Amino acid sequence: MRRLRLLTAPVVAVAACALLAGGGGPAFAHTALDTASPAPGAKVGSGTKVISLTFGQLLRGTVPKVSAAGPNGAAVPVGEPVVVPGSTVCAAVDGLPVGVDTITYTVIAVDGDAQTNTFEFQVVPGAPAAGVPSGCRGRVLPAPPARRPERASGFLDGRRATAAAVSAAAAAVLVVTLSVAAVRRRRRRSVVAEKGSDFAPE
Repeated sequence: MRRLRLLTAPVVAVAACALLAGGGGPAFAHTALDTASPAPGAKVGSGTKVISLTFGQLLRGTVPKVSAAGPNGAAVPVGEPVVVPGSTVCAAVDGLPVGVDTITYTVIAVDGDAQTNTFEFQVVPGAPAAGVPSGCRGRVLPAPPARRPERASGFLDGRRATAAAVSAAAAAVLVVTLSVAAVRRRRRRSVVAEKGSDFAPE
């Protein structure tokens, strides 16, 4: 079973100091993630319907990209993100799988560079759904894309393969049957010809 991985406070502090020392502090600080729902390391229910991310400051006119993945790495459908006042991003999600899930987001920093980060949370059966920030409540969010019917298509592909195999087998049986019939006809003609030669006048 996959375990939850979280950055500890000392690691975050060291990373922040390194960015500030490298001159990338202002851009990082403006686009840093302040809060999230589900939060990093949180335990939520599969009934969670909205992913929300609140940043220090988003570059005007930009919309962060948000995606989610289940414990096995398979993509979880997420709707198109919507930016609301307060540098909060809201995105609809449906059917979070039980286990350790991952959220990945990409924002454009003030200096124009794209910054991609991920964090993990846990979906637990029976747990309450993640809370929805006030900025996302009551908003009509784009619905997540429909899941691909993998099982259905696999079932149909299996039936098609079986039908093709049956057809091929039937064709092979037909060919063998016709071949045997042809051989028998030739043998009968040969026998008749031999008997006819026995009664021929000398």
